[in-house]
Amino acid sequence: MTATDRRSFLKTATAAGAGLIVAPQISKASVSKQKKKDGEVNIAFIGCGGRGRGHLYRAAKTEGVKITAICDIDPEAIPKAQKILTDNGHPKAEVYSNGEHAYLEMLKREDIDGVMIATPWLWHTRMAVAAMKAGKYAAVEVSAANTMEECWDLVNTSEETGKPCMILENVNYRRDVLAVTNMIKDGLFGEVVHGRCGYQHNLLNVKFNKDLKFGEGAKGEARWRTQHSLKQNADVYPTHGLGPIAHMLNINRGNRFLYLTSTATKAVGLKDYIQEQGGVDHPYAKLPWKLGDIITSVIKTANGESIIVTHDTNLPRPYSLGFRIDGTDGTTNFDMGTKRIYIEGKGKYDKWDDFQKWQDKYDHPLWKKYGDIANGAGHGGIDYFVTREFINSVKEQRQPVIDVYDAAAWSAVTPLSEASIATGSSPQYFPDFTRGDWIKRKPVEYK
Repeated sequence: MTATDRRSFLKTATAAGAGLIVAPQISKASVSKQKKKDGEVNIAFIGCGGRGRGHLYRAAKTEGVKITAICDIDPEAIPKAQKILTDNGHPKAEVYSNGEHAYLEMLKREDIDGVMIATPWLWHTRMAVAAMKAGKYAAVEVSAANTMEECWDLVNTSEETGKPCMILENVNYRRDVLAVTNMIKDGLFGEVVHGRCGYQHNLLNVKFNKDLKFGEGAKGEARWRTQHSLKQNADVYPTHGLGPIAHMLNINRGNRFLYLTSTATKAVGLKDYIQEQGGVDHPYAKLPWKLGDIITSVIKTANGESIIVTHDTNLPRPYSLGFRIDGTDGTTNFDMGTKRIYIEGKGKYDKWDDFQKWQDKYDHPLWKKYGDIANGAGHGGIDYFVTREFINSVKEQRQPVIDVYDAAAWSAVTPLSEASIATGSSPQYFPDFTRGDWIKRKPVEYK
């Protein structure tokens, strides 16, 4: 880790977590509505690892997209990225790979319209900010920010430059998620009072290579992701679950997050895994792992709903985002392994109903139109939609459906949860990143 990265890890979250950062009162800049004359856009890529290459592949297959520049300091990533381009009829892109700040040189190019960023978390905000300051649309992988200062950096820069910043939260486009969103809009559950979500995913074989290596010299995400488990006790990855629930409850659009409380269990899962794989005397088993095995956050909203968000990546378990919605007329659990629904007066009393028939009834037009194309595009099709939305927002010169205020509010859970855990699960208040505009902003309409 660089000195800058270490300082980011070692910053105390208390001041930022309390939401005491004073944001400058700046006028919001509007995005031009004029479409490009030829409809063609040039999308650049920072980070060409597995996640970045997925976006690159989908962009390369999209009509009206040019790709002339890519940036990655991993020499193994570049030829794989170039092959994607040539296999899909594009010429090889110019490569920027000379050190950690090579992306700054790439951003000087005047032919780039938008930039997709898929790098380690600590680089997300600084790269997105640099892209917007260079006059480019920015799209950044999750989470978009690590500290409260970074959340404000994204919002302030977007407003100052008039350039959008989209958080690439693909789960918002899951077929069942969009169907439940339609159910809520139609009033099927009555008045919604509670939501539940999380990121419950066994990442033990991601945080460590087969030889238990992590950090410098490791492969894949073990090079950087494991450091967060060593240095932070927080919900470090909240947006996969929270993003969909936030849009269902119209957060930043007639509603907003008020405060959260967070609690962490003890941190024993990684130690147990290391001892099982490398023996009880393995040196990594003696490291002071900080991330609690299960982080539970409870969020209160301005409109009175509560949301439970769970982070659980250090224990053996099947993948789950734990989705649940409760309202005055019914409830649904729409997890991967348990999809069920109960609507008062619509089925047998006290018996769960088949979720699929309700999903079919409320299926979103995006899935009806593009489902066959999307299904082969990664993560059950949701990756197709998130890449498509960013490219379309650049083509149409508009704000993306998932905007910078979403990026800031959802990512703020990390520093706020860290501060809450550090202070005995005390309430931590969300800033209003919209500066009061949440009251009049309209609910999301997926395009």
